[in-house]
Amino acid sequence: MNAAVANKGLGKGLQALMSDSYSRNDGATNASAGAAENSNGLRMIALDTLVAGLYQPRRHFAEEELKELADSIRQHGVMQPLVVRKVADGFEIIAGERRWRAARLARLTEIPAIVRELTDAQALELGLIENIQRKDLNPLEEGAGYRRLMDEFGYTQDKLAKVVGKSRSHVANLLRLESLPDRIKRYIDDGSLTMGHARALLTAENKEELADRIVQIGMSVRQAEELARGEAPDTADNNGRAAQGRAKKKPAAVADQNDDVAQLEQMLADSLGLKVRITTHNAKEGEVVIAYESLAELDRILQRLSTGDSPFSAA
Repeated sequence: MNAAVANKGLGKGLQALMSDSYSRNDGATNASAGAAENSNGLRMIALDTLVAGLYQPRRHFAEEELKELADSIRQHGVMQPLVVRKVADGFEIIAGERRWRAARLARLTEIPAIVRELTDAQALELGLIENIQRKDLNPLEEGAGYRRLMDEFGYTQDKLAKVVGKSRSHVANLLRLESLPDRIKRYIDDGSLTMGHARALLTAENKEELADRIVQIGMSVRQAEELARGEAPDTADNNGRAAQGRAKKKPAAVADQNDDVAQLEQMLADSLGLKVRITTHNAKEGEVVIAYESLAELDRILQRLSTGDSPFSAA
């Protein structure tokens, strides 16, 4: 991907590739017209000429979510075009495979798409960026995408971090998940364990045994961290189970608040790719500390704050 696109970072990568002048209304107008390719490369393409992307980082497509998207497409059409590139037998999907699958369920015959000339490395890079923006990848899929960029195209962790708009430590942590046992990976794939849970297990002994216990009880990330450190987490409020091994318990309200704060920290950290600490002073006041490792990361934080881009919402 060229420097102009990469420098736009996570929040602007797709927009740059689709052209800043493209909007949903423009897409709907051109799609309904069924015209030839316009100046942005937008055209209507027959579904049977499209093939799934060779560099698609996403492995799992929930059937129920596809059906819901198909229902929406039947009613409103495809509101955002795919990004594709020309191949010998038609077009390869670079971004938007989920929309393509849903469009087939909706029995569409053609779909709006933007045609781009992209290298294999750019195709994988764009597929990663789109899915990260939409929060469609689980941690293992995201890490596998990073690994392919490193192994097949010579990316470094520093370059990856800049391309996807995350911190280097975030990239490194995702790559470390590859070392986890297969049983724990299955828990991550089906959503039983989050990135925070998995990170807590990385340095623990008896990883699989601890993972089984975390899933069975439904522990929060903070409880999982305590368990991995060899402490006895307070699980009194987890599915009505008794507390395990603590002589003194924190009041339930305080324990709930701590777990809520830990979850908020994790949500912010996963979204920003940076370390986040939330400290509560009382029921109404506190502070949020976001740690950055470079001026580029600080610039990205300031940009998101100034544009009102919430880290809790998909781009």
